[in-house]
Amino acid sequence: MKKYRIAIEETLRKVVEIEAETPGLAVCRAEDEYNEEKHVLSADNFAGADIALSTDDSTVMETLEDVDFIGYVQRRFEECRESISVEDKVRLAFGSFDNALYEFGEYRKEAARNRPQVYLLYRSDAWHNRSSMELIAPFSSLENMMEYLRRKKKEFRLTESDLEEFKNNRQTKGRDENYLYESDYLDVLPEQEPELPPKDDAFYDKALPKSHLPEGVIFGSLKEVARQHPELVKKYYGKLADTSKDGVTAFNTTFAQDGVIFYVPKNVVVEKPIQLVNILRADVTFMVNRRILIVLEDGAQARLLICDHAMDNVNFLATQVIEVFAGENTVFDLYELEETHTSTVRISNLYVKQEANSNVLLNGMTLHNGTTRNTTEVLLAGEGAEINLCGMAIADKNQHIDNNTSIDHAVPNCTSNELFKYVLDDQSIGAFAGLVLVRPDAQHTNSQQTNRNLCATRDARMYTQPQLEIYADDVKCSHGATVGQLDEGALFYMRSRGIAEKEARLLLMFAFVNEVIDTIRLEALKDRLHLLVEKRFRGELNRCQGCAICK
Repeated sequence: MKKYRIAIEETLRKVVEIEAETPGLAVCRAEDEYNEEKHVLSADNFAGADIALSTDDSTVMETLEDVDFIGYVQRRFEECRESISVEDKVRLAFGSFDNALYEFGEYRKEAARNRPQVYLLYRSDAWHNRSSMELIAPFSSLENMMEYLRRKKKEFRLTESDLEEFKNNRQTKGRDENYLYESDYLDVLPEQEPELPPKDDAFYDKALPKSHLPEGVIFGSLKEVARQHPELVKKYYGKLADTSKDGVTAFNTTFAQDGVIFYVPKNVVVEKPIQLVNILRADVTFMVNRRILIVLEDGAQARLLICDHAMDNVNFLATQVIEVFAGENTVFDLYELEETHTSTVRISNLYVKQEANSNVLLNGMTLHNGTTRNTTEVLLAGEGAEINLCGMAIADKNQHIDNNTSIDHAVPNCTSNELFKYVLDDQSIGAFAGLVLVRPDAQHTNSQQTNRNLCATRDARMYTQPQLEIYADDVKCSHGATVGQLDEGALFYMRSRGIAEKEARLLLMFAFVNEVIDTIRLEALKDRLHLLVEKRFRGELNRCQGCAICK
């Protein structure tokens, strides 16, 4: 048997309060008091023990010089970095909290010297709810801000006393709306006159993430990219969205003013997910026509989250056309999350073309809406392509949700998995129509289509139409649809265990849709949706405030 050197370390921990001007001085004062034995640690302060191979053991010394071991540790560190707590990251990066606080303080001082101070004007419809604050405009000086407020005095319903209060106290309340003044540091000094948001549908590029995309990746305004790279847009734009077959597509193509393009070159992997936020804002009845073009060249990988919100409770009509080109050996996830008002009508057409050995996940989730019609058409054009098409809808009141899907197996050896679930309450209406087409040459097709629906009340209505068109004889295809109510037996069991009826109903509905949430391949989004769905079932208003999925 071999002999090893084992190090046993015991940790004692005691927290004391020190008065000092700075954290660094507090640490120094604590060290002096400790050396003077004013703070004595005993067995009562035991915090744990660590037993491991000693660093001077021969096995450890040899392994630390192994190049393969060093590479393995580096890879594991990269994999585990996201799961490490902030406290542990501080210790790893700085050694201690006082070092981190000192360096952060120096960083803030340097930022203050190098960045101009700007003034931000915020608006909040509910003064007590800071999470609903919206940035109106930045200003280069307080005088410019006050001048802007004077010009907008009538529109903002402000009096001279309101303006004086605002200047002195940095906040004021109008009769109907509220405003908050704050100061911050921005990378670029804004213009003297604030830039007003676009009146028509357009890509807003004034608030973009600071992290940089990999070289060659394009994400931005479709109109601007069409000017800079006309050959790229011409090659793909409108090639899947056939205007001769669908009236909404033709209407959108005619009236779309701008959109978004997401282009990933060959073999490029976009590690961080991209988040696109669509915001509907207007004071009167309004219509928008948005366009999204997504292109992944061969071997590319990316994830995109699209969030749809309506900020104002007016009648909106929104049409949307999305074209997705997935090249050979690509991996792409597309998540759509809708949280709009009951007065919003949203019509979305999604077209997808997949080449050989591509893997695409489409997941559309409707948490709150008015009237929604989602059409998804997928063409499996290359052998070995796989599509996972999922959807979830939660509706109450008089909301209407319609999902219409079509998966075209044009070549052999392709796989499609389809799962849609609805939870309908009050007088809401749901509809699902799913077609799986297997062409004569598409042998060895593997396809499964499932639609399950839950009507929480007798007034809720669900219409479902699963369809299979199979023209090949060597395939494995199945489909099924169910419409039912909550399991009374399960409700009785949970109530017999002391769970209130309302809470038991919520738990059963949450468990019902959980299967769709579990298909998400983005852990941060999965965790966020668990929270949003729970709050949605409880009737709480959610607008994804403070979303940090893609930070």
